[in-house]
Amino acid sequence: MQPVTVPPEVPQAGDSGLDRYIGLVLRERRQAQSLTIADVAGLAGVSRGMLSKIENGQVSPSLDTLRRLAAALGMTLAQLFKNLDVPEGGAQHVKAGEGLEVVRRGTRRGHTYHLLAYDQGPRKQVEPFLITMDDASEVFPTFTHPGVEFIYMLEGRIEYRHGRNTYLLEPGDSLTFKGSIPHGPERLIKVPIRFLAVINYGEED
Repeated sequence: MQPVTVPPEVPQAGDSGLDRYIGLVLRERRQAQSLTIADVAGLAGVSRGMLSKIENGQVSPSLDTLRRLAAALGMTLAQLFKNLDVPEGGAQHVKAGEGLEVVRRGTRRGHTYHLLAYDQGPRKQVEPFLITMDDASEVFPTFTHPGVEFIYMLEGRIEYRHGRNTYLLEPGDSLTFKGSIPHGPERLIKVPIRFLAVINYGEED
């Protein structure tokens, strides 16, 4: 009986997630370098038809074929698979000026809060605000809330109270404090004033 010779690569249909991932990475890398399928196929020593099927996730290429294709595209196998198991993610992206404007107790004229992220879960974890003040005569109440607040000054000068202490904040300054202690603007020294205020509703300590 004659021994059966198995070819080095047998095309397999199936369009698995792994095959689609490999094909997508190879195609994006090839197009980024303005190379044609014929260019890469020639460099890697595979047929144009085979490369087209690989890019479309229609075959499962051998490890040797992948190594040659990666080398033809100037990448390693490690680079080819580096994003294979990376979660898709789902970050909130708020464009400049599109933060949700909210009103807080005791703040009326010359004072705006723009909420920069919207926590839609059952429990708020964090609230980042961009706060703008442009009326130096406004009188502010004190605030209390759970968690820890972080302030980072962007523009202007303000005297900010936390408990019995006041702090002069200028651009580049930051202030971190427990939200359960009464706090708030004491005196607006130079307007307009802009700062980021991030409230973390986790544990205070």
